[in-house]
Amino acid sequence: MTLQEVLDTMEEKMMKTLEFVHSEFATVRTGKASTSLVENIQVEAYGAHMRLRELAGISTPEPRLIVIQPWDVSLVQAVEKAILKSELGITPRVDGKILRIPIPELDQERRQELDKVIKKMAEEGRVAVRNERRHAHDQAKKLQKDGQITEDELKHAEKEIQTKTDEYIKEIDTVLSHKEKEILAV
Repeated sequence: MTLQEVLDTMEEKMMKTLEFVHSEFATVRTGKASTSLVENIQVEAYGAHMRLRELAGISTPEPRLIVIQPWDVSLVQAVEKAILKSELGITPRVDGKILRIPIPELDQERRQELDKVIKKMAEEGRVAVRNERRHAHDQAKKLQKDGQITEDELKHAEKEIQTKTDEYIKEIDTVLSHKEKEILAV
């Protein structure tokens, strides 16, 4: 493995971590209806677990309402059960062939709980980025030890690794502050 491959692999993994943090934040409810709140809920259907988005049409016709229309009407009860089992704290109303999920206004206590949850998610993302930094450092040192790169190249690589690490951690912090504003806005 070359030094450039080490750096490229590190950046790719950091990018995936950032994408994961984005997708995790999307599942945290903010008082506004969003299809991302429910689309990845696992529903037991046809003898297997499937994501809700694979079984139903999901829409938000109003700012505080999610409407789920299973493509197979026989799955309405299974979808309702899966939503109730999820940790979203929302209760669907079955309306014939569709489910309506009103999104209640968040109280201050719940907002603070959600703030703690997203801070924990962000910290897990930062830790994953730092782990990639450590892994890339170790690989670069091994390349230098094996004589594939010089000490100057190692120093340059370490600076580049730290720069990328700082860049991704800053991006996670930016996403966190945006989500915090969204949650704490009354």
